[in-house]
Parts: sequence; structure tokens; C-alpha cells
Amino acid sequence: MRKLAIAIDGPAGAGKSSVAKILAANMGYAYLDTGAMYRAVTYEVLRRELTEEKDIVALAAGMDMTVKPEADAMHVVVNGHDVTDYIRTPEVSARVSAVSALAGVRAAMVGIQRRQAAKGGIVLDGRDIGTTVLPHADVKIFLTASVHTRALRRFKEMTEKNPGMTLEEVEKDIRKRDWQDSHREVSPLKQAEDAVLLDNSRLTLEETAKAIMEICEKKWEVRRANV
Repeated sequence: MRKLAIAIDGPAGAGKSSVAKILAANMGYAYLDTGAMYRAVTYEVLRRELTEEKDIVALAAGMDMTVKPEADAMHVVVNGHDVTDYIRTPEVSARVSAVSALAGVRAAMVGIQRRQAAKGGIVLDGRDIGTTVLPHADVKIFLTASVHTRALRRFKEMTEKNPGMTLEEVEKDIRKRDWQDSHREVSPLKQAEDAVLLDNSRLTLEETAKAIMEICEKKWEVRRANV
């Protein structure tokens, strides 16, 4: 049986990465965290103090980036250095939407993502997987939750390393990122026409992964019946 390519899109804090990891593990699939890739580019932009678009795009285009699934997380290696521990800081979070909105940056990352997904048996999550990266993905999910719920989730994550953050600040940042991601000119965040909308405001990560697996099974049965 051919393995599927599964696209999970949605706004910040919807639990895409965590759910995608669980889903991939349960299905025996590979997992590709596309958001981490854009964060890695953003980290390098900040580290090198780049401000001009042409310099940022040139950086992304020439970047030697590899992604490696590990037991704890997907590790991102840039030019031989593992940057996984540095890409979740507030500084990177504040800049990643602007960097990932650049057409040249997206083109560079999409090329890597498509090569990773070509053989199937993979779960990708991000903002534009079902609309731009893998428009012909076998299963597309648009995962979302209320702003307050997403802010609470992100707050719990961030306060472990940044105890000075407040819930109000995180919720404000979530709303800002929602607007930036949905209004950018290149590959804006939006639900693909053939994506299944799943609100997990009242679901655990495991329950969300189970719901997506059931959607995958149903769609596969329909696809197989029509072959």
C-alpha cells in the first residue's frame, strides 16, 4: 500500500508540530517540521545581523540545511551546526513571520520540503503546506483553536525558558502573528479548499492525532475504492 503525504496547516499555537509528531510515530511515518526550518533561517539572520531582503534571500538560498528526526525532536543542522536549541527564543519568534514572508526564502525552503516529501510516508506541518508546498497532498488538515487556548499553550511552553513572559504578552503576540501570517503577500496562511477543518480547542494532543488518523483512514478508503 502506498504511503500517504499528510499536510497539516494552521495558526501559531494550534499544536501542529506536537500533533504531527504523534501522528507520524503512530503511523510509522517521517515527520518534517517546516516551521523549524524557517526559524533556523531567522536565527541565522539575527545572528548575522542581516536587514536587507537581498542579503536574507541570498543566505537562505545558499544555506546548507539538513533535517534529522531524533527521539526528542526534529533537529535542524545549518552549515554543519545543530541549531535546534536556538530557534525557539522570543527573539526568533518575533521575527520569523517577517523572514518567512520573503518570496526568496520560501522558494529555498519549499524546494527542500518537496524533496523530503516526494516518497510519501511523511507528515508535514506549517502555514502553507496544503496550499503551496504540497498542493496535491493525499490528506490535508487545517488545525486551529481559539486565540486564548493557543496563547495558553504557547505560554506554558515559553515560560519554562522565559519566566518573565506574561499570558497577555503571549496572546498579543499570537494575534499579531495570525494577522501577519494571513496577510502576507507570499503564501499566506489560509485553509486549502480540500482541507478538513479541525478545531482542537477541547482536544488533547493525543485525541487530535487520533482524529486525524481517522480522517486519513477514511480518505484512504475512499481513494482506494475509486482506483
